[in-house]
Amino acid sequence: MDIATIGGLLISFGGLFIAVLIVGGNVMAFFHLDAAFIIVGGTFGATMFSYPMPVFINAFTSVLRNVFFSRGEVDYTGTIGTLVSFASKARREGLLGLEEDVNQLDDKFLQKGMQLVVDGTDIELVRHIMETDLGFLEARHKQGSDFFTCMGGYAPTMGIVGTVMGLIDLLARGMDDPAAMVKGISTAFGATLLGIGSANLIWLPIATKLKIRSEDEVLLRQMMVEGVCSISAGDNPRIVEEKLKAFLPPKLRAVSVTGGGREEKEAAPAAAAAAAPAKK
Repeated sequence: MDIATIGGLLISFGGLFIAVLIVGGNVMAFFHLDAAFIIVGGTFGATMFSYPMPVFINAFTSVLRNVFFSRGEVDYTGTIGTLVSFASKARREGLLGLEEDVNQLDDKFLQKGMQLVVDGTDIELVRHIMETDLGFLEARHKQGSDFFTCMGGYAPTMGIVGTVMGLIDLLARGMDDPAAMVKGISTAFGATLLGIGSANLIWLPIATKLKIRSEDEVLLRQMMVEGVCSISAGDNPRIVEEKLKAFLPPKLRAVSVTGGGREEKEAAPAAAAAAAPAKK
């Protein structure tokens, strides 16, 4: 379970609940069943109208799972280490020497790109294939976040619709009974509260989290594309490492990664020492 998602929900709804208790209000006075039907039914219905049914179903069966369940932090440094080690091995044994290592990769995107390199595919074609794959990944992620942004837009509007409906009903009944009038006004504004609350506490935060998760994954994939193409071009492992570190925030760039870059740095002094007697 993603702690930030669960914690955010508990804090936001808990804060509202505590605020009602502090002022001595009745929590149930803020919830009206008829308003809930208007908001929930209207929001879900309008969103279903906006999207094809497979997209609607997938949003709640697959996409929403990415909000509540986290795969953990994106391992940028681990990916750099893997690519640098591949670059080092490719310089020693050639690209065909990577075939066994490529078959053991868990990430299918990286595995696909490296397999194309091992097969001798032209570097521009490798980049085109991987970037095309990445483009469609971004499009799928955007559709998921846009879906919940759409719900976040409909919910407040349905809240206003519920409020107007409540006021119309109140005026139609007349204002002879002050108690009934007060109750009707409360119900009417309860719809607005529910609409705005559901949008800003549920649907829009879901959309934002999906966007952030997508940005993290896309950045990792872009790093993989650059690393794979650098290996295909035969770049020095240290050059590969520096290229990939450019994708990282400053605080992570200082972290050393395991792989060819480190091996060559350690081997350089030894090679220089061995060459010194020859110069004499």
